[in-house]
Amino acid sequence: MKFNISKENLLEGMNIMNSFGTRLTGSKGHNDFINWLKQEISKNNIQIYSDPFRFRRWEEKSSSIEIIEGKERINIPVSSAYPYSGETDVEGITEELVYVTSVKDIPRTKGKIAVFNVNNINFLPSEIAFDKRSSYPEDVVLEKKYEGPVITSFVQCFYGVISKLSKAKAVILIWKGLHDDMVEGQYLSFISDYQKIPMLWVNETNGKRLEEAAVKHKKARLVLEANVEEYAYTESFYCIIKGKNKRESVIINTHTDGTNCIEENGPIALLELMKNMKETEPERTHIFLFTTGHFRLPKFKDIRTGSFQSVSRWLAMHRNLWDGKGDHFKCVANLTIEHLGCKEWRDIDGEYVCTGQPEIDLVYTGNKFMDELYIDTVKDRNTVRTMTLRGHNALHFGEGQNFFTMGIPEISLVPAPYYLCVVSDSHEMEKFDIDFMTEQTETFAKLIGKIEDISTDKLGRSDGYSIIKAKSVSGGFDFSLKGLAEKLSSVIKC
Repeated sequence: MKFNISKENLLEGMNIMNSFGTRLTGSKGHNDFINWLKQEISKNNIQIYSDPFRFRRWEEKSSSIEIIEGKERINIPVSSAYPYSGETDVEGITEELVYVTSVKDIPRTKGKIAVFNVNNINFLPSEIAFDKRSSYPEDVVLEKKYEGPVITSFVQCFYGVISKLSKAKAVILIWKGLHDDMVEGQYLSFISDYQKIPMLWVNETNGKRLEEAAVKHKKARLVLEANVEEYAYTESFYCIIKGKNKRESVIINTHTDGTNCIEENGPIALLELMKNMKETEPERTHIFLFTTGHFRLPKFKDIRTGSFQSVSRWLAMHRNLWDGKGDHFKCVANLTIEHLGCKEWRDIDGEYVCTGQPEIDLVYTGNKFMDELYIDTVKDRNTVRTMTLRGHNALHFGEGQNFFTMGIPEISLVPAPYYLCVVSDSHEMEKFDIDFMTEQTETFAKLIGKIEDISTDKLGRSDGYSIIKAKSVSGGFDFSLKGLAEKLSSVIKC
């Protein structure tokens, strides 16, 4: 099977995708993007199967914070709204600020505006979340501490619940320990359900003014207007390229909703792969899957298929295409493609800048054989900086998780740059590398071809999550309870 991946096609697709704007689940930009993808696929005479959904959609319309000092109004810039938090009318909420520094302060937030610090999660060893299989080149390592806006917001997503229980009227969250430019526009946390209380993020610099005002019991006016659509439309869709083998399938998947040019550009890669396969009759049937709901996971997850990703709903609905029972197709391999072409940006000496390197390709591989297959395939690339992982401690990021959990051997690309969930006017294109994306797409084209020639027995099954013990991803220590105790002991002695 021969592929000719076109950098020009990929770049054109990226620019068209960006023209639709931010593509939050069920938004006009998202639906326009889906319609364009379907039009392009139809031009290649490939049949499309669609799964429509209706859901309650929330999207920020406008937001602001003003500190009230007598007749003076001091504007505090908002970094972003907390998605699906809550909303106010155009007049907003004017109440006293309460700075929460400990649990005892929480009852005082009743009827007030609660102000919380959200500290960067930079104290957990990366080995708690990740278990290394391999890396290429061999000296590739992750940070010793897993940190950044995404994990910080995911772990600390309880402020809405706390504030509702205390009957606060609104919440302001202050990012702490993260560069101001890094947190601007972050659409976080998108894993939370509707909070029913308005919540806004501000950066650390602007947060200092709020802290000072709250300590002095000053009032503030908070506005968070939102557009709420009770029966918003969205859809997942998939295409089937039939193979000679009518009982085995390979599923290549991504999601269509996203925030910027990185999140999610996987559909552009899938479109290019499909164009290359349209005239072929592969050995196995290939299913190209484009799901919705990644940015509304509480409403699109289906735990019956093993995880909380948006693909879980599709898997529950279409068992005949993957579970191998009776006359159903048996999915023998999965390729998940997300977040291509990422440049690495970091806080260096107080400046949020590009390091000059590509972001590390985090790739989950379902078992040892799939790991070796992937590593062997990337070795001839011009640009490669990758680490492969095993699902660990029930954690597996990205839309490949369900396949891994259900025993299907996977290769899932899911880099995690700090700007992954940023909404911005530039769509984060300054952080994107088309040459890198082209090489990554070529890698998956080669993997499709190689898997065609590999027996089902050799592909095997995913080997399940590792628990507690993990091979080091940071060049530190192999993680285990004993290793953690030894590490803590050495820190205390120092």
